[in-house]
Amino acid sequence: MALSLPRGLTAAEVAFVCEMELVTVVPRQKLDSIQLLGGATPVLRPPHRADIPLWLALLLKKQRRANIVPPAWLHPASLSEVIKYETQIDTQGFAPPPALPVRSDGRGNAQPVDSRGGVARSAPFLPGCTAQAPSGALPYHWMEVSELLLAHASDDIPAALEVRELLKDLQEVRAAKMRSSVSAEELGKGAIVGVMSLRGVGAMELTENRGVVVAMLDGIRKLGATAEAARRAREPVEDEDEDEDEEMGI
Repeated sequence: MALSLPRGLTAAEVAFVCEMELVTVVPRQKLDSIQLLGGATPVLRPPHRADIPLWLALLLKKQRRANIVPPAWLHPASLSEVIKYETQIDTQGFAPPPALPVRSDGRGNAQPVDSRGGVARSAPFLPGCTAQAPSGALPYHWMEVSELLLAHASDDIPAALEVRELLKDLQEVRAAKMRSSVSAEELGKGAIVGVMSLRGVGAMELTENRGVVVAMLDGIRKLGATAEAARRAREPVEDEDEDEDEEMGI
């Protein structure tokens, strides 16, 4: 008998995928390139910065062979800017994600590229967590990356205690938005009635709120179906009354 698995990725699976995100490190000693499935890592030569997968960066950090450079969006000023946007500028939607990096193709056109200079795909293959990541915008795996960096490399993050508090506030604000956005009233306010925009929502946020959102949407859908069935049940009675009035000449 096959096991009934939940829809979508679990929190553990999302955290595992997040470890493929590229982060910037400052090596303390030389390390040769490592051939991985996603390609070879750059040769690490102190004190030159390099972008490597998060799991490898955490391993080198644990071995005291490298320091991790936190992305710009993980600084207190950037997080405060995002919270201000979420609470004052756009109280219904979410802060927009960072723009895709682009590169000229020599013909005057801008082509999106990923962290390795190839064709842009999606997270974790975008440079959303490297030192070149823009501030004021949260990448797709912002929650998982921030938790891992604070847990294993807090000494590399400026004002780590303040960052923890700001991240907690940001998570609470966005979770409240996620729950309120699935109400019948809010679904009717969008550009397309009954459709909720998830632009800017992170991977772990989707995973944690999937059950609540799906249950609420199913409840709203059932209420709508019940109201529609009641309306259709009343239609024949009204039609019969009109026919009787016509026969009586009223």
